[in-house]
Amino acid sequence: MNILDRLMAVNVDDIPHDKVNYDQVPVRLLKSDFLERFTHVTPQAVLAIWLPVVAFFLVKGALNWPATASPLWYGVAFLFGMALLWTFLEYVVHRFVFHFRPRSRTQWQLIFLFHGVHHYQPHIKTRLVMPPAVSIPGAIFFYALFYLVLDVILGLPFLVAPMFAGTVLGYVGYDMIHYATHHLPAKGSVMKFLKRHHMEHHYKTPDARFGVSTSLWDQVFHTEPDDSTQPARRQA
Repeated sequence: MNILDRLMAVNVDDIPHDKVNYDQVPVRLLKSDFLERFTHVTPQAVLAIWLPVVAFFLVKGALNWPATASPLWYGVAFLFGMALLWTFLEYVVHRFVFHFRPRSRTQWQLIFLFHGVHHYQPHIKTRLVMPPAVSIPGAIFFYALFYLVLDVILGLPFLVAPMFAGTVLGYVGYDMIHYATHHLPAKGSVMKFLKRHHMEHHYKTPDARFGVSTSLWDQVFHTEPDDSTQPARRQA
């Protein structure tokens, strides 16, 4: 028995891969009561943890901005992180990590733990946003990557803080949009489109439509099915 077998309370072998469980009681993932608590998180917790981080790096970036650099690049770095870099990361992680095709039981357990449970019980409110146990190590990893590329390799250390702040804010927006597509009424054409887009990912095309906060990268990488070959879209 591997370590995941000892940790996980749910037997993933008994879970049909193509079925949705509408039970209102969240499936228990881990045998430890202490660890199980960390598999649940609310949107309020995401805001409380990450908005101060965004504010800190925005202020840090402004205070350390060199006089010789145009302030325009501060805004460009921030917007690049939020609108392009984050949405690209969101797409790549969702498509190639969360929807990785497992080749072993251990891989299937890991995929179910990170994302499969959301497809199995998409209505559970406390499993819609990323737990800090995953997001915090991820943020540390990407900050180190930003530092390596922008500071060590390119010699542009002043871009690290605003770009990281933008990327983190993009992540916060993604989590809030994800929660809203499942549990809030869609208002406005953008949110109605995003809600419909994500619901089609869940219930019609789980191997496509990987973007949550935008469909841009689905269109770039041709994972946005042609509506002419799909059944009529379900109304949000």
